[in-house]
Amino acid sequence: MQLHIQKVVWDKLQFHIIYCGGSGIGKAVCSVLAREGARVAVTDINKSSAQETVLSLPNSSLHEAFEINVSSSTEVTNLLENIEKRFKSVPCIAVHAAGITRDNFLLKLDEQSFDEVINVNLKGTFLINQAVGRAMQKARIENGSIVNISSIVGKNGNVAQTNYAASKAGVIGFTKSAAKELARYNIRVNAILPGFIETPMTEKVPENIMQMITALIPLKRTGQPQEIAEVCAFLVSPKSSYITGEAIEVTG
Repeated sequence: MQLHIQKVVWDKLQFHIIYCGGSGIGKAVCSVLAREGARVAVTDINKSSAQETVLSLPNSSLHEAFEINVSSSTEVTNLLENIEKRFKSVPCIAVHAAGITRDNFLLKLDEQSFDEVINVNLKGTFLINQAVGRAMQKARIENGSIVNISSIVGKNGNVAQTNYAASKAGVIGFTKSAAKELARYNIRVNAILPGFIETPMTEKVPENIMQMITALIPLKRTGQPQEIAEVCAFLVSPKSSYITGEAIEVTG
């Protein structure tokens, strides 16, 4: 999992941005927004991974790496405080993409594997959204935007992923509810449902399964992390100022 913070200028407006994610989609979101002139605070449960992301960004000296477990309320609270101290401002944009898998068939799935996925994917979403939402509300941010990365699996389900599907379905419901609550504070909350995207998480899928999946995709190819990142960039910008509570599929 990684958490990223960036400052971006769109239409002469400045935003402070927090992301959570791993290498694949999270790193791509960092890259796309850094391309737009953002400053990034990258966080990961493995700090060396966060540092690698920082070094991959343009003007790497402007960015910073942090270590965090997004399923820990104490660490999330401390992180927000450290980010505000470092960047001298409250974040007004957040993209949360932290996610893990512990795949197994339902009748073989152990309780620990279920809990681990729920804690990172769903509880982590709750903790990040709550902490960022509170910070935005307290600072009276006028144009807040939060994007949570769910999955098409959260809508359609998938074999051997009951825990993952449950967590990502929860992200969709959480996002729609949070959007209704936070709108009064001028904070928009949306979700993105990626389809089959080429990330480290999908590298373990056998080739024959990959071919079956690709055959079912209308565009007949898997997606790239940057294609998700570009949608994130739209949803956190003023160009999407009248969109909230939506779950947008990016599935090819």
